[in-house]
Amino acid sequence: MEQLNGKAQSIVWITGASSGIGFALVKRYLQAGWRVIASARSEGELADLVKQDSHLSFVAFDMVDKEQIEPIRDTLSQLVPHLDCVILNAGTCEYLDLEDEKTDWQMMERVMSVNYFGLVNSVDVCLPLLKRASQPLLVGVSSQAVQAAFPRAEAYGASKAAIRYFLSSLRMDLNADGVDVTCVLPGFVDTPLTRKNTFDMPFLMSSDEAAKRIDQALQGRPYEFAFPKRLSALLWLGRHLPKWWLGKFAPNKHDNS
Repeated sequence: MEQLNGKAQSIVWITGASSGIGFALVKRYLQAGWRVIASARSEGELADLVKQDSHLSFVAFDMVDKEQIEPIRDTLSQLVPHLDCVILNAGTCEYLDLEDEKTDWQMMERVMSVNYFGLVNSVDVCLPLLKRASQPLLVGVSSQAVQAAFPRAEAYGASKAAIRYFLSSLRMDLNADGVDVTCVLPGFVDTPLTRKNTFDMPFLMSSDEAAKRIDQALQGRPYEFAFPKRLSALLWLGRHLPKWWLGKFAPNKHDNS
């Protein structure tokens, strides 16, 4: 294992690392002196950083492809003896359009394949290496969208809710192995994915700010971390006052404004 200032260097694997929150997390962990393994389907924004920093390695991974699970696990094992932390951040978003005469119901499966089953495949990859660490932490990124319903977000919200429950149950089963599990629920973050949105995104923050908050929260190894708190409060109202939420945010065909 590499040494940093006389101490063993901690190792983190981050998926969805080529842009957005994942890329911002890569930069933060490198600045903190970690050995970072970054994964995505392609290097994207990581390209220059990989050339510049010897503590960063890129491992291409299409997490939907089950045939890649064993090869990627072998690749990681060749790079590092264990993983102290894993942050499973990769994801996608598509919206259901029921106004379209040919509604794309297959989109539900595409989003679930990436967001949920892709995360499950990633856990399959990393779990043996996590169990080799002394105080391992497994982190999965869900979304504040699970806190209350949003129009057209059937696929995205369902996939992120599946992640939340999966991680909660996994926490129970990994307790005996000493693996801590954290579910992160971000609000609206400025990323290439959210820039496609055409609706208002309250309390929108930069990827760097989101990464900072996640990094700071993970030091306490919480079961869940939802941010920003102002959005959490708004969604609490939506969850506990569903009729009010529906009237305020659901599209209304009788509204000509």
